[in-house]
Amino acid sequence: QVQLVESGGGQVQPGGSLSLSCAASGRSFNSLVVGWFRQNSRKEREFVAQLTWSTGSIYYAEDVKGRFTISRDIARNMVDLQMNNLKPEDTGVYYCATRRSFTPNTIQSYNNWGQGTQVTVSS
Repeated sequence: QVQLVESGGGQVQPGGSLSLSCAASGRSFNSLVVGWFRQNSRKEREFVAQLTWSTGSIYYAEDVKGRFTISRDIARNMVDLQMNNLKPEDTGVYYCATRRSFTPNTIQSYNNWGQGTQVTVSS
C-alpha cells in the first residue's frame, strides 16, 4: 500500500497563499484517485479537491473553486495543492488520501490517508 506524506503547511495571513504536496512512497498513483481533505475542531472531515491520476480529471469543492488548484507531477510522483486567497475558514489539518479509481466518489472509499499537515489562516 502506498504511504502518503503531506508537506507544506504553515501559517499565513488572510489573502495569502500556501502550497501543499502529497508524496507517495512504495508505489505510484496509477489507478488511484488522490484527494485532499481538511478538518478543524468544529467540523467533520470535508472534501477539498481530487485528481484522477490516470486521466488528470479534477474536481473541487464549491468553496475552494477559483482559489485552489490541484495538480500532479508525474516525474516526482506527487500531487500538489496550490491554495490562493486563503480565508480564515480554510484553517484546519489538511490530509492527502487515495482511493481506487473504480470506487464510489465518497469519503468512505478513501482507504489510505496521510498524517496531515496544519494550515492556519489568521491575521
